[in-house]
Amino acid sequence: MKNLGVSYLFWAGWLIGLSGLHRLYNGKIGTGLLWLFTGGLLGIGQVVDLLLIPSMVDEQNANIRAKLGVSGTGLPTYHQGSIAQVLVKQNPEQLMVKLLKAAYAKGGKLSVTQGVMATGASFAEVEATLTELLKTGYVSVDNDPATGIVIYDFHEL
Repeated sequence: MKNLGVSYLFWAGWLIGLSGLHRLYNGKIGTGLLWLFTGGLLGIGQVVDLLLIPSMVDEQNANIRAKLGVSGTGLPTYHQGSIAQVLVKQNPEQLMVKLLKAAYAKGGKLSVTQGVMATGASFAEVEATLTELLKTGYVSVDNDPATGIVIYDFHEL
């Protein structure tokens, strides 16, 4: 992660003739080189950057966090295809056992949302697993008369 103080220190390199180091540090390679070869656009760009450095650091840190799959609070983000999602994805057998335990605790009836809450898996994963159980005949599907929510009924529980 980039540090605001280090960025200002690189900005001060202008005082010894090294303009644009702060831009290079914050991932702005093209404009960093332009600043380096033009004296910070004759000093004007360098002075303007004094006010822009905090946003440069924030932008670069956000880019780094996005590449790492981490939110601003340090928690993993779960975008489709991200490394974080692959690490937490459960195998189908583990998910099925967790769903069975959740259905047992709910009297043999379970909705997709309840399954997601009980397992931590995605809606798509839970629904796919319940659909597989439906195909095998271990589960039937019905709607709750009061709410209309799809309920999976585990006959043996």
